[in-house]
Amino acid sequence: MRAAFSALFWAYLALGCVPLYLGAVLIWLVTLPFDRNGRILHLYSCFWGQLFFWSNPLWRLRVEGRHHLPWRGGAVLVSNHASLADILVLFGLWRPFKWVSKESNFHIPFIGWNMRLNRYVALVRGDKESIAAMVRACEAWLERGVPVLLFPEGTRSPDGEVKAFKDGAFRMAIDRKVPLIPIALSGTGDVLPKHGWVMRGTARCRVRVLPPVDPGAFRGDMPAFREHVRALIVAEKTRLDAEAVPRQVS
Repeated sequence: MRAAFSALFWAYLALGCVPLYLGAVLIWLVTLPFDRNGRILHLYSCFWGQLFFWSNPLWRLRVEGRHHLPWRGGAVLVSNHASLADILVLFGLWRPFKWVSKESNFHIPFIGWNMRLNRYVALVRGDKESIAAMVRACEAWLERGVPVLLFPEGTRSPDGEVKAFKDGAFRMAIDRKVPLIPIALSGTGDVLPKHGWVMRGTARCRVRVLPPVDPGAFRGDMPAFREHVRALIVAEKTRLDAEAVPRQVS
């Protein structure tokens, strides 16, 4: 039953991407002369991502702490990463930012093409030249007052536990002197496993944006900065996971 439902949903997602991409092209053409940072197109992409979440009756999403996110001004956003569903729920932030995503995603028909229209940042994992190019692109967006969003674990966690963070996002925040905003996700691993296409059924997803962390407070101590932010996300995810567990009546 779940396999049949999953197949129908993936077919619906694939077919729905065609008119949504055409809408993205139209918005890109209309807004390009006056919206050089692509904020409007990104917000349309937020609608695109959220539409597929809203249309599944088995999924629920709650986003808290949006007021910590800037409408304008550079910032580095970091989140834990457990599932492809993380992409859909983080579009629910409804704030301008540029994704950092693996380069292969940019080749996905319609979805990847929309990523290119949005000028999101591509990355080939383990490729030093690609990593350097990614850092330069992110720093350019930060200079223009556009936040960037990265998954500092580097890849999806197979078991939902928050893995070790890589240095890139934290070094970027220190070097560019911009705030770093931690984001904790819970429940997204219940939507889709890391390896497989069959959805698990009902999911209650939570996103909680935490207050910005000033990298200047760490005086260039990047490891301390990194571990402090990871501890914040781990603690908040633990709270969100606990809140999702039904209370037993004694």
